This record gives sequence, C-alpha cells and structure tokens, in this order.
Amino acid sequence: MRLRLREFRPRTGPHEYRIVQPRHTLRHTSLRAPDPVGMLLGDHGGLDRLAALFAFAARSPHTIVHVPLRDGVPPDEGVGEPVDLLLVHESLGLRPSRWPDLRRRLRQGTPLTVRTDEARTAWDAAAWTERRDRADFRGDLRHATHARTFFLFGHRHVFAGTATRFADAAGRGPYQKRVGEGRMAYPGSFLPLVDAPGGGHPAEVMVCFKARPPYAHFRPPGAPASRPRRPAAAS
Repeated sequence: MRLRLREFRPRTGPHEYRIVQPRHTLRHTSLRAPDPVGMLLGDHGGLDRLAALFAFAARSPHTIVHVPLRDGVPPDEGVGEPVDLLLVHESLGLRPSRWPDLRRRLRQGTPLTVRTDEARTAWDAAAWTERRDRADFRGDLRHATHARTFFLFGHRHVFAGTATRFADAAGRGPYQKRVGEGRMAYPGSFLPLVDAPGGGHPAEVMVCFKARPPYAHFRPPGAPASRPRRPAAAS
C-alpha cells in the first residue's frame, strides 16, 4: 500500500528524532485507552491504513509513528478516554514523559510517500506467530498511556503481526451481520499486549469495525454498487 505521510525531525538536546504522521486524518477511526479493556473502532479505510502504518513501523526501527486519532469524528461507541496512538521501537528507548515536549515541536512537516511490502510483512508476522508458541516467549507489545496518548513499544515482528490483525479486521469487518445498519462488529482481532505485573484483569484492546454513514450507501469492499432499476417502458 502507498502511504502519504508527513515527516518531522524535532530535536531535544543532542537527540534528533524522526517522527511521521498520516498526512490525512483517519476521520472514522478512534481509540479508547484500556482500563483494563479498551477499543479501537474504525471503518474499512481506517483499519486498512492502520495495518499499513504498523507494517511501515515494523521496518522503520529509527522512526516513531504518531497517529492523531483524537482529531477524527467523535465515536458514538465505547467508554473511556479517547487517545492518540504512538508506535515506538523498543531500541529507541523513548520514555512516555518525553513525548509531550516532542509533540509540541511537530510544527511543519515534510511530505513523504512510502510503500509497504505486504509479502515481507506476512513473513515477519509468521515468524512472530511461531515464536509465540514457545514457553519463554516475551515478544508482545509493551504499552503505556500518558498525555492522552497510547504508547505501543515493540519490535519488527510484533508490529508486523499486529499489522496482519488490522488487515484481517479490515477484510472481515464489512461482512459481519448488520453492519450495514450501523451496528458495530467485533471480527475477533485484538492487540497483543503484555500483561501488567501483579495479576488482575489483563489489559485488552479490541479491534472493532463500524461502517461510516450514510449506511444506506454501505457496500462491502469489492461489492458492486446497486443502481435503481429503470422504469419499464410504456407499451
């Protein structure tokens, strides 16, 4: 997929960061922070672009991906605080407390267009899935919520694996029952989050689908648009 982004190079002290954002807002996609259960709700286009953003993050270890989800249409489903999304490779060592200062420096971005490699993403995702079956696996997404932002810290394989979950939700969501009536659907995807220490209910973020209005015009991707029948000719 081709992604249109904006690139920023803010500097704090001796450190320069590369941060990218989608050039256009994901208007019909929102995220509620897990407390302990959260929800990411999006239409087909939003979930599809998130899959591509995770795929891009997987192959960009020196880049922070910022998705300002609070700028879209306010959701009418879910509870909890609406938050933005930040994808960060663990190797960068970014602390959530440093993010507000970096965010304030995102003023004038440079247009950037990139392409994702779906075959490579699928290969990395398969490697991550294989590792998850091992008893000593420690490769899920670490997470934190700070400054109205949900942070996901990971590595190439887990970001690729999460990309495939978004792609699956984008592909199956439009075919769930009654979505053409404006109903929300949960196709079964969720973010693979690391459990917090100390027990209790594990943090979860469900990935859900909801078609954008007007629902009378909704068609699953690839379905032909229906046309009104022509009146029969007078005899």
